Amino acid sequence: MVFKNDSLIDTNELGKAIRRRRQELKLSLRDVGDVTQVSASTLSRIESGKGRPDAENIARITQWLDMPVDRVMKKQAGADVEPVVYYPHESTPEIVSAHLRADKNLSAETADALSELFRVAYSQFSGGNKGK
Repeated sequence: MVFKNDSLIDTNELGKAIRRRRQELKLSLRDVGDVTQVSASTLSRIESGKGRPDAENIARITQWLDMPVDRVMKKQAGADVEPVVYYPHESTPEIVSAHLRADKNLSAETADALSELFRVAYSQFSGGNKGK
């Protein structure tokens, strides 16, 4: 099954998560492909926002990201509150990012900008620790 534009998966969010994790781990697309069994070209298309991964690739990628699939689900129209789903082993910047994206008072662009500001500040003030 291939997810289309009207799918429940936010492929832009998935692509950003892949790029962030790759950069944190200093891995190439090929390295990630070897681990996830998703081709480097498919990963590249997802990162650039042009790919539409199938359900199996989404499962493989979110497992590698150690991220709940809910994190890359699109908000549903009419939903008053988006649940914030995270696991205790996730880094603080990822948890804060999930909360910002769920805030109905913030646009997606504003949530992304605040998330990136927090990620940079956290990295600087935590001594570069990527942990919790």
